Amino acid sequence: MRSKVDRKIEPEFVDVKGAEIITGRSRWSWRRDAYSGKIASVKLGARLLIPVAEIRRVIAENTRPRLNPRNDGR
Repeated sequence: MRSKVDRKIEPEFVDVKGAEIITGRSRWSWRRDAYSGKIASVKLGARLLIPVAEIRRVIAENTRPRLNPRNDGR
C-alpha cells in the first residue's frame, strides 16, 4: 500500500514561464493568447497563470498524427 507521501502532487496552474518550459512556446505567445481569449487563464495580481489542462489541450489540438511506416510516401 502506498503512503500519502509517495503520491505525486501536480499543480493545476503554472505561470507563463512554466508553460514556456513545458512546451517550448514563448511566454509572450502564451500571454498574447491569454489576453485575446484564445486560452483560459487566471490573473492574480501581477501573475498570469495558465491551467495545466489548457496547456494539454493546446498540445493535443496541435499534435499531428504519426505517419504509417508502410505508407510514408516512398
